[in-house]
Formats: sequence, structure tokens, C-alpha cells
Amino acid sequence: MKHAVLIQRAARFSPNSVDNDKAILQAVGRRLAEKGYATAWMSEDNWSEQQFSQIQKDVVFTMARSTEVMESLTQAEQSGVRIVNTPAAVRACSRSRLFTMLKRNGMPIPPEHGSNGFWLKRGDEAAQSKGDVVYCADDARLQQAKRQFADRGIADMLVQAHMEGDLVKFYGVADTGFFRVYYPGDDGLTKYGDEHRNGKPHHYACDQHLFRQSAERMATLTGIEVYGGDAIITQSGEWFFIDFNDWPSFSRCREEAAEAITQLLENERR
Repeated sequence: MKHAVLIQRAARFSPNSVDNDKAILQAVGRRLAEKGYATAWMSEDNWSEQQFSQIQKDVVFTMARSTEVMESLTQAEQSGVRIVNTPAAVRACSRSRLFTMLKRNGMPIPPEHGSNGFWLKRGDEAAQSKGDVVYCADDARLQQAKRQFADRGIADMLVQAHMEGDLVKFYGVADTGFFRVYYPGDDGLTKYGDEHRNGKPHHYACDQHLFRQSAERMATLTGIEVYGGDAIITQSGEWFFIDFNDWPSFSRCREEAAEAITQLLENERR
């Protein structure tokens, strides 16, 4: 019998998404159990290195992001345990590190300067509250927002010009053929309400095949196997990646994603 450990993300890393993040873990856990896996559950909020080290495990399916858990997972990976997503890949998705790498590799990302306002984002890690991603209409507001970030102890900041066009969300699972694209302006699902900045989608035409290839390359560059992200598709058919995440909640396609993730977990190590 194979053994799987599923780790639920800490609430601070799941702003407005605790239930959805838990739901995708549960969906995968059910499928693993149906395939004969013995499953154990742990929580990042109540992490115990001692407990984790004593649990029998062949594969770990984790949504965690904290340094403490990453250290435990690194040790487990070094001992031969299959980790999805790997600690190195999760670290690669910290915003500043991610966008530096994307720029170096010529990926389509927004410039720092533009004429339609700016987005200021904390660069050390994913957003934990609405205040970690702020729209600034002009440079004066941007400088004010930077001071507010600094007052909160956030020194690592990322500035992106606001891009006009259709906001899309994409979800993928490596090596399974699973890739989906959605327009949040169509279904109204939102975490912070920032999607309204781009208005109702026009469904501008773009090369969907190349868009997918571009997103999959980003996943390869980071090493992320289970991923999601956001992009802007412009009227001219160009796209710009504005965010990329390890382990989204897949709330729009949970059951399909759970099937693909279970397939991934059963695959040989990449």
C-alpha cells in the first residue's frame, strides 16, 4: 500500500479562499483513497515536524508556504519522497524572484512604467490580504502606497504598469494535458474585487495554443507542477502575465483538476 500526506495551507495564505483550498485537497484525497492509498492529513497552521517525520509517506500533496514546512518538506524530498509542489518550486514563485526570472527569460510581463496607473504588490510572497496588492492611479499614489508598505514592514515590493485588456485566469497540471482558461468578468467570482479594473471582458482573440505554451513554459521555469495564474489579453491579441501561483484552489474546475492532480501524483517523478 502506498501512503500519501495532504497538507492544508495556513489560513493566512488563503485569504477569502480557505474553504476552496481545502475542497481541492479533499477532492484529491478522496481519489487517492479510492486508488488504495492510505492518506494522512496535516495542517500548516498546526505544524509538527516530529509528527510529519514519523508518518509513513510515499507522496506529499502540499499547499503550504511557510519556511518551517518548507524545511520539513526539503528533508523529506531528499529522502526520496515525491513532493508536489516541491519546496524549490514554491520558493521560485515569490513575486520578486518570479518576475525577475520571467524578465530574464523574455516572458511577456507588464513593464514597470505605463500611462494607465500602477499595481504595487508585496514581492516577498503571495498576497495575504487585500492591502498586499494595491492599484495606484498615478505616481503620487504609488509613492504613498510604497510608504504604507514600508510602514507595515514590507521592504520587498513589485511595481507593474496596469495593462488594459481582458483579464483571464488559467489553471494547469503538468504532464497531464490539463489546462483551462476562464474570464472572471463572466462569472463574477473574485477574491478582492480588483478584477473590475479591467471591466467586462471583450474576449479579444489571441493564439490560444501559443498562450498555453507560454504558460506551460512559465511552469517549467519555476518547476511548478500544479499551478494557476492571471494574464491580460490585449485588443491586439498580445498577453502579459501578471501573476503566477503554486496551488490555486481550482474553484472553477475542481473535479476535473482533482482527476488530473491524482494522475500527476501517480506518475513517476519528473
